[in-house]
Amino acid sequence: MKARVLFGVVGFIFVLLALYVFPPVVLAIALSTLASVATYELITPTKLVKNSIVQNIASISALSFSIFHAIGSLFFEQKIWLMLVACVVVLTIIALFAALLRHHDTVTFPEITTAFFAAIVVPAMMLSLWRIFSMTGGKFLVLMPLVAAWGSDTCALFAGMAFGKHKLAPVISPKKTVEGAVGGVIGAMLLMLLVAFIFNTKAGLEIHYVSAAVLGAVGAVFGQIGDLSFSIIKRQTGIKDYGHLFPGHGGVLDRFDSVVFVAPLAELVLRISGVS
Repeated sequence: MKARVLFGVVGFIFVLLALYVFPPVVLAIALSTLASVATYELITPTKLVKNSIVQNIASISALSFSIFHAIGSLFFEQKIWLMLVACVVVLTIIALFAALLRHHDTVTFPEITTAFFAAIVVPAMMLSLWRIFSMTGGKFLVLMPLVAAWGSDTCALFAGMAFGKHKLAPVISPKKTVEGAVGGVIGAMLLMLLVAFIFNTKAGLEIHYVSAAVLGAVGAVFGQIGDLSFSIIKRQTGIKDYGHLFPGHGGVLDRFDSVVFVAPLAELVLRISGVS
């Protein structure tokens, strides 16, 4: 518990520094690294992808995709870095199917699809944080999916401890309760309204309160779906944690499982709300 709390404090300080003190490239590198590690965690410790060549293709693709997507957007014109990202996606597909053809006796199609999901889809979802950061007022807005995801987790925990009686998913996550899930949704809504009020009054933003409430509620639901989804993968593959990158927290997917689902939703809500 001590290591968990200590790392949480250090991590929070780093997030603040990356958002408000360090140049944007630091955040881009950090998010690119997290996305690449998430790919490794999904395909290697789980043994969902057993072939080393397919593993390497996925890892290289995830790193290239993340670097071009985040860091590349800082140094190249939009058309160029989008073209680079598109090239990575196309080359990844070609390389994976080439591996399937070459090793069809040992490599299965589900392995190829899992590798593609891990190499491209997961980083693309995580890098919604970078795309939000790149919006007008993004250094504040990027906190919204984090608050929606982690705030919901915290509220659900306390609500479950206080009122939990009915199991939400007893096989997947025995400690989660229906009451906790409802508390997480309500808590996330209230937190998002508070965040919107602070940003509007102190940072000069114009966040619609209805959009903030919707993001809080739907984000809480999506966050819980993300949490349970990655928990299912752990149970099916027989691992306790995806990794040990974060002391007391596990790996990237252990800490960001809900954020992976909430970040794209937050980006969509913000863009619909007129933020760009």
